[in-house]
Amino acid sequence: MTKDIMNEEKRPAIEFAEEAYLEYAMYVIMDRALPRISDGLKPVQRRIVYAMSELGLSHASNYKKSARTVGDVLGKFHPHGDSACYEAMVHLAQPFSIRYPLIDGQGNWGSQDDPKSFAAMRYTESKMTKYSSVLLSELSLGTVDWGPNFDGTLKEPLVLPARLPNIIINGSSGIAVGMSTDIPSHNLNEAADAAVKLLDSPDTTLEELMEIIKGPDFACKGEIITPKNDILEIYQSGTGTIKVRGTYRVENGDIIIDSIPPHVSVSKLIEDIAAQMTDKKLPMISDLRDESDHEEPLRIVITPKSKQTDIVQLMDHIFATTELEKTHRINFNYIGNDNKPKVTGIKELLNEWLEFRKRTVIRRLKSRLEKINERLHILEGLKIAYLDLDEVIRIVREENNPKKELMSKFFLSEIQAEAILNTKLRSLAKLEEEKILIEFDKLNKEKNEIELTLNDYNLLKKLIKKEIKEARKEFGDERKTRIVEKKEAKPLPKREIIQPEPVTVVLSEQNWIRAAKGHEIDPVSLSYKSGDKFKFLCLTKNTYKSVFMDSEGKTYSLDNHELPGARSYGEPLSSKLNLFDQINIVSMISSEPQKKFIFASDSGYGFISEISNAFSKNKKGKNFLTVPENSLPLQPVEIENIDEQMIAAVTLEGRLLIFHAKELPELGKGKGNQIIRIPKTDFDNNRDRLIILHIMEKDCGLVIHSGKRVLNITTNMIDDFKGKRGNRGRILPRGFRKVQNLENKES
Repeated sequence: MTKDIMNEEKRPAIEFAEEAYLEYAMYVIMDRALPRISDGLKPVQRRIVYAMSELGLSHASNYKKSARTVGDVLGKFHPHGDSACYEAMVHLAQPFSIRYPLIDGQGNWGSQDDPKSFAAMRYTESKMTKYSSVLLSELSLGTVDWGPNFDGTLKEPLVLPARLPNIIINGSSGIAVGMSTDIPSHNLNEAADAAVKLLDSPDTTLEELMEIIKGPDFACKGEIITPKNDILEIYQSGTGTIKVRGTYRVENGDIIIDSIPPHVSVSKLIEDIAAQMTDKKLPMISDLRDESDHEEPLRIVITPKSKQTDIVQLMDHIFATTELEKTHRINFNYIGNDNKPKVTGIKELLNEWLEFRKRTVIRRLKSRLEKINERLHILEGLKIAYLDLDEVIRIVREENNPKKELMSKFFLSEIQAEAILNTKLRSLAKLEEEKILIEFDKLNKEKNEIELTLNDYNLLKKLIKKEIKEARKEFGDERKTRIVEKKEAKPLPKREIIQPEPVTVVLSEQNWIRAAKGHEIDPVSLSYKSGDKFKFLCLTKNTYKSVFMDSEGKTYSLDNHELPGARSYGEPLSSKLNLFDQINIVSMISSEPQKKFIFASDSGYGFISEISNAFSKNKKGKNFLTVPENSLPLQPVEIENIDEQMIAAVTLEGRLLIFHAKELPELGKGKGNQIIRIPKTDFDNNRDRLIILHIMEKDCGLVIHSGKRVLNITTNMIDDFKGKRGNRGRILPRGFRKVQNLENKES
């Protein structure tokens, strides 16, 4: 003995630790975290339900203090912390946490807003719900195995004989060592029908089964938006995730949120929405309030500012940015009939439960058969006694050992003789004899039925189906969680969330950017860093983007609402974009994404394109305008009506060409087509290049500014400068060839 202890003490620490950890891991898996296939309960839940049944707390009884139940559970079956035990008890009572509660609570048992806000166990009262009879009604009928409690003084059931697959009806969740379980709750009617279907047709496919079980059915309602094919894959493998979102309705212009996903806090949800309102990320909402009460346990009211607010778009944003839409994990991990943890699909899970149910019913029938045989044996003895009642009375009165004499005289067993001796005098009446004969015939009939059922698998199946259907009829209800196919919710783009306001975007020579509120800004009067000054200006809105083009025709874009204010110097573009010092920004524009501009280079080539085509998602910019060697991009020119307007192109040499705008193609990017022809030698020697593009209406004249000189080209003279796109253009009169800018002149 001492030698064994010494050897044990000398074991390597790593070997001892491995063994101890393995034992602990198995304990957590088997006795704490994972549910059993039989009743879908973890040990503490099973002990709570059993302890309440022992206390007589059925649904028809009076409520008793919860502390009484917790005391019995801890003292007799579960020697752990009282707070953990009570919390497990509360979970079984909360109608928003468990689909079909096992405990009927009276008092404060928490709320959907804060499930852990329940009162202490000394204040609350409880009893079992009627549904708990699904687990307990056959407990005393020899259906399950029993084992000693923690101190060996009492017996407790190792599992409960559930008449329905409670493991998927109420679901379960838990974290063990190296594994976890997340079995969602399901509708009782669907689970019962699926079990019956598998009993009738074991070859039923998963697809056929899923026509019955649509998917999870949560206590807190909501709706599942995961596609049916994805749910099918999850139920085949036993693992995956589904998306659950809350539901809402519109009532007198207000949005009423009336359900939320499982395990979501109402107060946290309201906080998240309110925080977005404070940050001006939801300017279309004017009010948010919680109107939940006893009549309507969940009622969150959102009041839009305008009746024109797109409610679907607004709610999509809330779904995408809060826990009103949440991913729910599914993992069908449970302890099977072989006493081992396993992860299976729902069909295998139901088949495993049906196997348990068959064994349970067979044990119940055999137990009942045994009791019937015992009673029939006694009744046979009583029948013999009634045949010669006078002799029986004489033996009892006169013999010293009446039991032995009765056994010898009438060939009775000891049990039969004992039953005769225990018979009361008033039971010797003729009427009692008739009752014995009736009971004997009744028990014989029941015995024959049980033996037939045990020997015929079809009759056994019929009995199991009948009991499942009876339980379904008694406890079934309508589905709470809808299954709908909807697109994934996406947050609103920031430019749609913010309230549209006019802003003036200013860029300096050293590429410092800022945005001032309003259009009445004098950019020159703004403060600039030493050595810096004003360069470009855009009168635009905070909901638009600003596009910058460098000397190589690359474009960069920034959201105006993200630009710094005008109180400071702003921020360098290089802090927001990947710009190098040598990059020269030659133009800046900002407008609605659909607005069209002429993008051209001074080589005389260009095209028309929407400004959105110049937007760049990449900080490094986008190759947009192809600029020939030694050429530079021009400032883009907005054009509104391509079919009706004309384009006036002016070159450095003083040539003017006017042509229809529709002659210039619309492109997404590139070099474009020739706007005005410039001889290569003139361009290379910098004698001529395109310098101005101007938009004209069809029937208007043109005013040309050349220094202090002004040339008025009337509508009659305009035709002299009109031509086809790509022509050389006509040279302007001497003295007006150094053109600075053009203006339209009304006819």
